[in-house]
Amino acid sequence: MTEDKNTVSMRHNLILEDRRVLSVSGVRDVDSFDEQTVVIFTDMGELTVTGTQLHINKLSLEVGELLMEGNIASLIYSDNQPKSVGGFFSKVFR
Repeated sequence: MTEDKNTVSMRHNLILEDRRVLSVSGVRDVDSFDEQTVVIFTDMGELTVTGTQLHINKLSLEVGELLMEGNIASLIYSDNQPKSVGGFFSKVFR
């Protein structure tokens, strides 16, 4: 039997070190990003990270992990879930 990737729930954790390095698990997709805002779809809802000089250093959608750094100002959750299968990175890496 095959499991649908969207129905499998991953553990979701955030580790913020000195407001400079953020590690996120339970990542389903990255919707958008620039140096001030990164929008991440997680199992716990949409996570918006704001700040300056934000850079995604590592993204692995297979294991649901993201590592980013920069001057992190805020982490904001909303209950929005991805409307379609795949976001920016899934379209790029097809």
